[in-house]
Amino acid sequence: MDTGTTGQGLAQRLGLFDATMLVMGGIVGSGIFVNPSVVAREVSAPLLIVGAWVAGGLVALLGAFVYAELADRRPEVGGQYAYLRDAYHPAVAFVYGWALLLVIQTGGMAAVAVTFARYFLELVPVPLVEPVVAALALGGLVVVNALGVRAGSTVQSALMVLKILAIAALVAAGLLFTSGGVGTARSGAGSSGLLAFGAAMTPVMFAYGGWQTASFVAGEMKNPRRDLARGLLLGVLGVIALYVLVNVACVLALGPDGLASTTTPASAVMERAFGAGGARFIAVGIAVSTLGFLSQGMLTAPRVYFAMADDGLFFKPVARLSEKTRAPVAAIALQGALAVVIALSGTYEQILNYVVSVDFIFFGLTAGTVFLFRRRAVPAAGGGPPGFRIPGHPITTALFIAACVLIVGSTVYAHPTDSLIGLAIMAAGLPAYLFWSSRRAR
Repeated sequence: MDTGTTGQGLAQRLGLFDATMLVMGGIVGSGIFVNPSVVAREVSAPLLIVGAWVAGGLVALLGAFVYAELADRRPEVGGQYAYLRDAYHPAVAFVYGWALLLVIQTGGMAAVAVTFARYFLELVPVPLVEPVVAALALGGLVVVNALGVRAGSTVQSALMVLKILAIAALVAAGLLFTSGGVGTARSGAGSSGLLAFGAAMTPVMFAYGGWQTASFVAGEMKNPRRDLARGLLLGVLGVIALYVLVNVACVLALGPDGLASTTTPASAVMERAFGAGGARFIAVGIAVSTLGFLSQGMLTAPRVYFAMADDGLFFKPVARLSEKTRAPVAAIALQGALAVVIALSGTYEQILNYVVSVDFIFFGLTAGTVFLFRRRAVPAAGGGPPGFRIPGHPITTALFIAACVLIVGSTVYAHPTDSLIGLAIMAAGLPAYLFWSSRRAR
């Protein structure tokens, strides 16, 4: 068994399979089981429904290209945090970590935890309310990940494999029923126009988000230059295949009208195929999928807070490692505690509205670091030439940045109040950075 560590730092125990499962686990949550119907309500033609998921996958793939080159150049603890710190300024990286802790990661985990609790209580009727079950699930994952990166990754990989099996069952069920009327597109003003397609892309991009979180654990990979870059590409391509197949299956089984009229497309397809037993099976699959997403978030995001504290820009105890497991237990506990508080408070749904605008700002900024690193001729780790270079750069990188700008703009336009609150929380990171940097100087 490998027990390598970075000196007295984090343990390097993850390989290519772990990296691929982390990428897929960071993307696949509950969205793919619900969002196909949201997209179908925006665009009526079957080709546009499936096309929106293909287009979203291409944007995610462009993002994976960016992060694959960055992983090769800067295979450091904290991933995206380190890219922003080294390319721009520590203040930019700190504000990202601040937004990750207070908005992006914690709010999303709280919402997904409550979704897990909802399905769990349907399957196992225990006398507990949803927020309590959500808090218990988060607490359990804190304990698992405190046992070390190997334990956390093993649980995460097992849950991801179960997710894939559930999605495969959904696809198989949908392809058995092709009489839903795939050509019966609804009529309506703008139902197939550019604005409708743009609106459909919002839930699609939310479902595709999360590939970047695997970069947070680069410092715990045996060979991050090779495995993280390959894991990003394999993971995103795998998710694209799963997502497109799910939507083809839903359209074939339910037709555009049926897909648009349901709020639970996965359950509708499985019930049509196998009756009540099928609906119960997919409920188990969704519960497992949400738990896997939580497990991935609890494993990856605390490494950013660890890196911030290690840089002297956050509470010093957050950089503390377990003597036995070399895991950042304080950072993991902080992430879990804040997610529990939000889950119990019931404010997580509003926080989710903040996530997209803030998240894609940092996606665009991170893509911009490629231009800076290349201009400065920053070598890959170890001093050798980059092992991976973005295909079609600078055009493909610029296209990804443009997509990020469009997504942020459309989100602010559609949800101005929530977006401004999210941006205000992000901006509050600047005075927090000044406080910590002055404290570090003293």
